[in-house]
Amino acid sequence: MKLLLYSHYFAPSIGGVETVVMSLARGLAESRGELGAAEIELTVVTQTPRDSFKDEELPFHVVRKANFLRLLKLVVVADVIHVAGPALSPLLLGLLMRKPVVVEHHGFQVICPTGQLFIESRGEPCPGHFMAGNQSECWRCDPALDWFASKKLWLLTFVRRWLCKKAAANIMPTQWLGTQLKLPNETMIHHGLVPIEAIRKARPEPRQKPLVVFQGRLVTTKGAFVLLEAARILFGQKVEFELLFIGDGPEKTKLETITKAAPWAAHVRFAGRLETTELEAVLQEASVVVVPSLGGEVFGMVAAENMQRGIPVIASDLGSLAEVLGDSCITFRTGDSTELANKIRELLQSPKRLEEIGHQEKVRAAQAFPVRKMVHEHRLLYGRLTYDGTARSN
Repeated sequence: MKLLLYSHYFAPSIGGVETVVMSLARGLAESRGELGAAEIELTVVTQTPRDSFKDEELPFHVVRKANFLRLLKLVVVADVIHVAGPALSPLLLGLLMRKPVVVEHHGFQVICPTGQLFIESRGEPCPGHFMAGNQSECWRCDPALDWFASKKLWLLTFVRRWLCKKAAANIMPTQWLGTQLKLPNETMIHHGLVPIEAIRKARPEPRQKPLVVFQGRLVTTKGAFVLLEAARILFGQKVEFELLFIGDGPEKTKLETITKAAPWAAHVRFAGRLETTELEAVLQEASVVVVPSLGGEVFGMVAAENMQRGIPVIASDLGSLAEVLGDSCITFRTGDSTELANKIRELLQSPKRLEEIGHQEKVRAAQAFPVRKMVHEHRLLYGRLTYDGTARSN
């Protein structure tokens, strides 16, 4: 089977989509049939420039910055087109060439013009104007966008939704996302987690103060300010801990400025983006990881990866995050820093509870999100689609 996997963003770019696509591509390229032969001939197409990344070390072919004609040629020879997010060109070409097209949804582009289901400039969740039919409100909801940009994004939402309705399959990483997008031919496949070598071990000696960690991009939707406010409340209550922000982004400078002016500044650190080895070393010391997202989450890779490490996770009660955490779920009302402060304090004051939750989450991650399960379920889907297509052509 010849598979074309299109992802606008890919390595060396860093992000959730890139991580999932790389894991899936590696797994598919390395999968073997009963006789040991490769089952899938994979080509990844991306608009991300190569820079110094070594494409030749990957077990699949990568085509970067393909123009329209090159993309058309690749679509023509492919048996299945997999699009990571509803990118228009591969979607349209795949459908025109009557190929089985699979769309894996990593955002809300078919129900929200910005794809975030969140109004960035206001720091507010999207009220769902598009799906409610309030179109005049939809295309002008974000005052940060000018008239032309907002109208363009609004119109493209209709196009993307119409094309996705024609797709052979729409993959959702959570059941919750499916309830939001409401598309036909829906199938749920959880994102898979690549095994982490530095799995959390017992610390040789306890930290003097517990470490609370935020990990992710420092942008409005990730809710870092909610966590900082919760920390202010806790420091005011004389709760002893350290707060570490791991990641970079446009909000970092503002967060650092606010922190420097606070009397508890010595207890808050900003580590920036860490390389893998350093990240794992730091997270070995974490007592709790907080995921205070305000919106934009379709799965929650930070939550799932830290569950795999066995680190207790506290997350906002967005539907996708609650689904990923499952029965071990510890959530707080989205945006409610007071409730978050209470949840953090309760956990830090109960070492036994911390250990129990970490174990429960580690077990759930191993059972629900192994990368081999994600790859296997994609292979089954591709096989079913190509078989159905062959049967129809006969």
